[in-house]
Amino acid sequence: MPTHTMRAVRLHEHGGPEVLRYDEVPIPEPGPGEVLVRVHAVGVNPPDWYLRDGMSNLPPEVRPKFSLPVIPGTDLSGVVEAVAADVDGFSVGDEVFGLLRFPGFDGSAYAEYVAAPASDLALKPAGIDHVHAAGAPMSGLTAWQFLIEVGHDHPSGFQTAQHRPVPLDANVTVLVNGAAGGVGHFALQLAKWKGARIIAVASGVHESFLRELGADEFIDYTKSRPEELVHDVDLVLDAVGGPNSRRFLRTLKRGGSQFPVFFGEFDEEETVKLGVTVTGTTVRSSGAQLAELGRLLDAGTVRVAVDSTFALADARAAHERAARGHIQGKIVLTVA
Repeated sequence: MPTHTMRAVRLHEHGGPEVLRYDEVPIPEPGPGEVLVRVHAVGVNPPDWYLRDGMSNLPPEVRPKFSLPVIPGTDLSGVVEAVAADVDGFSVGDEVFGLLRFPGFDGSAYAEYVAAPASDLALKPAGIDHVHAAGAPMSGLTAWQFLIEVGHDHPSGFQTAQHRPVPLDANVTVLVNGAAGGVGHFALQLAKWKGARIIAVASGVHESFLRELGADEFIDYTKSRPEELVHDVDLVLDAVGGPNSRRFLRTLKRGGSQFPVFFGEFDEEETVKLGVTVTGTTVRSSGAQLAELGRLLDAGTVRVAVDSTFALADARAAHERAARGHIQGKIVLTVA
């Protein structure tokens, strides 16, 4: 490496997209168990703007600790540039992708180089480019850990019981709310891979996209109320969450489950009366699960939809795009 500095996007203060600064900083040194990755693309995710605005959506006592300035970002795809002496799974020149150090906020992925824990990385699927690979880690692993296999025994911050995915097959109907977004479009495809029947809920502009991904039924929430049209589903995966999430409980059959990705507000009396379960988990980094997802991406069984791309220097514009909503798939930053 001819230089010892790189460009990275940093926050020096909290606020809107305008606080993202394009800085020159030292290239990190990989520590034990880490590799240095030359970044080609970075996935943009909700935790990036939660960090940017100072976690105002969390009560102060549970906010993760971090100091400013900080480089946001968790999802990357790139090429291994250097490997710590104790790492044996990766070599210089390997193309890799990963969700870094989550659920923490020190992934530092909005940068030209990142020191990444080797255990958080998997070989990038050869069949997809860096932009698509960078869109997969957090959203794909969230869908995987909710629907297929948790893969860890850490409790969620929102519940004491361990999350248990519902076995999916041709006898199971899954309603995916927010089906066109990052987590939603992966959840739809993974449930379809397992043979389930899928009802996709999104705004009308996404209908043909979601039918292409395998939705059996589509509901435009701007025109209809899903809870009035749909009954007797086995599972609701709600990628939107929030206070309106509980209206989907009425679409479930007794014994059904609702998985809120962003934990909503639920009334225990209501769930008991309806005979349904509400359960969730917090996505965690996993190179091993990403390697499994990578095989599906390589085969084209699951694909990453890219809403839009922005240069790393234009991270502010990427965050402004995110704030406008109605995203189809993922927003990705490209690093020259």
